[in-house]
Amino acid sequence: MKLPTGLFGGSFNPVHLGHVGLARWIADNAGVDGVWLSLSPSSPFKQNEVMLPDDLRLHLLRIATESYSALHVTDVELSLPHPSYTVDALHELSSRNPGREFRLIIGADNIAAFDRWRCWEEIAGRFGLIIYPRPGYDVSLPQFLEPFSENIRVLHGTPQFDVSSTEIRKRLVSGESLAGLVDSRVEEGLREYMAKSAS
Repeated sequence: MKLPTGLFGGSFNPVHLGHVGLARWIADNAGVDGVWLSLSPSSPFKQNEVMLPDDLRLHLLRIATESYSALHVTDVELSLPHPSYTVDALHELSSRNPGREFRLIIGADNIAAFDRWRCWEEIAGRFGLIIYPRPGYDVSLPQFLEPFSENIRVLHGTPQFDVSSTEIRKRLVSGESLAGLVDSRVEEGLREYMAKSAS
């Protein structure tokens, strides 16, 4: 039986070691043939977040994942209408890759409000979910997701990473080191961007 492909979407604003470490763990342990990381131009739920340019985030995402054959970066969402909706990305990827079955990867922090997502029933029913734990969030399925439980895999034992893109952006602005938070080449790219922006 052909394994599904995990789809891990996000703003990656910027990508950090937590994103890559989690994607690698899922690729190795979640019964998928790999993980595709999909860059979102903007989240309908994060309209006020300061975003680094799309091309910079995409470039850094590719740098951060290029050493890992199980990880693949897709820019499919950048060509879709804004704001970006996950169901549209799933449709587009499925049409471009007819032999591949995609499953959406989400954190436990997204479960309770998943019924607010556009076409959430189609995502859960047609594509399926892979849910990873997040500190402080329950991984049990809410009642509205129970009818789709056969199509949902809840992961256990995923590594936890104490790093956030928000913290990285703050450190970047204040000139603090990003060591241990991002790939050294990602930090280099971010520093170059900041230098150009300041000139």
